[in-house]
Amino acid sequence: MAPWKRSAPGAAADAEVEGRYTLGGEKVLPVRTTLPKETRSLCPDCLKTVPAGLYEEKGRVMMRKRCPDHGTFTDLIFSDVEMYLRLEKWNFGDGEGFANPVDGMGKECPDRCGICGSHSTHTSLANIDLTGRCNLSCAVCFADANRNSFEPSFEQVAEMLRRLRAQRPAPAFAVQFTGGEPTLHPRFLEIVACARKMGFSHIQAATNGIRFADPDFARKARDAGLHYLYLQMDGTTDDVFLKLRGKALLDTKLRVIESARKAGLRIIFVPTIVKGVNEHQIGDLCRLAFDHLDVLSGISFQPMTFTGRYPESERGKLRFTLSDLSLEFSRQTGLTHPLEDWFPLNSAVPLVRYAGAVTGNVAVNHACHPHCGLMTLLFVGRNREAIPITRFLDLRGLLGEVERLTGSARTSRVKSLSKIRALQAFYRFFQEDRAPDGLTFLGFLKTLDGFAEKKYSWDGKYDGHTYKTFYVLGMHFMDAYNYDLERVSRCGVHYSAPDGRIYPFCTYNSGPVHRHRAENSIASS
Repeated sequence: MAPWKRSAPGAAADAEVEGRYTLGGEKVLPVRTTLPKETRSLCPDCLKTVPAGLYEEKGRVMMRKRCPDHGTFTDLIFSDVEMYLRLEKWNFGDGEGFANPVDGMGKECPDRCGICGSHSTHTSLANIDLTGRCNLSCAVCFADANRNSFEPSFEQVAEMLRRLRAQRPAPAFAVQFTGGEPTLHPRFLEIVACARKMGFSHIQAATNGIRFADPDFARKARDAGLHYLYLQMDGTTDDVFLKLRGKALLDTKLRVIESARKAGLRIIFVPTIVKGVNEHQIGDLCRLAFDHLDVLSGISFQPMTFTGRYPESERGKLRFTLSDLSLEFSRQTGLTHPLEDWFPLNSAVPLVRYAGAVTGNVAVNHACHPHCGLMTLLFVGRNREAIPITRFLDLRGLLGEVERLTGSARTSRVKSLSKIRALQAFYRFFQEDRAPDGLTFLGFLKTLDGFAEKKYSWDGKYDGHTYKTFYVLGMHFMDAYNYDLERVSRCGVHYSAPDGRIYPFCTYNSGPVHRHRAENSIASS
């Protein structure tokens, strides 16, 4: 089904009845929050768009689709239907996309990428691949590193950065350098400095950490402007690294933590979870992170995606879903309830809308699909006791109230009154009798302020605060078997590619795999 084009400005009045429109003038089809339901997917063999059905079976959410040429495919989407439906209740609507999309008319999603006018979500995190080379050869690499000689020049990378800052109405503020191994680019440090000069406020490297084990290199990267290491960290024993990365790397990873500590870099652990290989170490990874809370900000779990031809029996044994993650984390750590303490990544939408209504500025919305990822936010005390925010804050109730206040904030002439009402809402939904010991409402607000400003240390500006925040999230990127175009059009993780376009993660790395065309155009030039 091709997207609708708005015929005239006056059609906006009909949008409340028929749905929202993007700033590119195309209708946003709303998220359907029921089961069973229909969506559009891809044939894993020929990658043609085919209809798909989502339905409940034995307490699980399944997808079934049929290609007229290659037959029927069935895959597991969520292992717990209650979690699937629960996440949908946190959906606060879509964003409006970009005012300057590329013209993708004449094609359908996901083949019209660039980003087109039907895409409704801003760039929450931008990726730029600096090289196709890597100093490892991992079987689970979705980027297919070392496949070709792709490596953009400094000038080409600078142009990819400029394109992200030129997005309207909300320029990208967070960029992640990826690869291959991004530190192998001969001008990596200059590229980081270039991103800082252009105004990116959040700069990180997705890395295996081998070069950052050198304290001098880590210091130079921090001096250039790097903030975070998105550190590939699959487990706490070398047998896991041998299976997934082909090399014993635990000692290297621990040296990276020490280098980051000395340099003033922050780390997010990024484990690729493969069922039957390392899901039993989810709790151990959390405990290792808690041993280094002065350096670690969080963990971003990423279940393995399937590329190539996987029989259904193999996928059935290896598929690890987001509800599996919340269950295993809760069981192995005892810190969370597998349902009640987790919420989707798009839950910040009401807060972003409210801030825009009060300030008059358009901020990057994070209106991804509620099934793209989930998270929990832990408040950690000096003795490493950790309490999920959902235990002492009615977060769902607060967000609903903030969403209601946004309308009045837009029309209010006295913005300070709107701020007072929002503060009152925070106080009303904060349950101090359930809060961690010593965490008052004022202390809670100060901790959130520190979280927003990325100040996680107990020292310095926030010295004396009892609690710090630590997030645990899961991002389940799609493959051709579980592909859902309803999710693709709302993706917030985007690639700025060397061909002059910007792509959602799950069209660049899976499905149509625009990566190959974009990289080959550079590699052959």
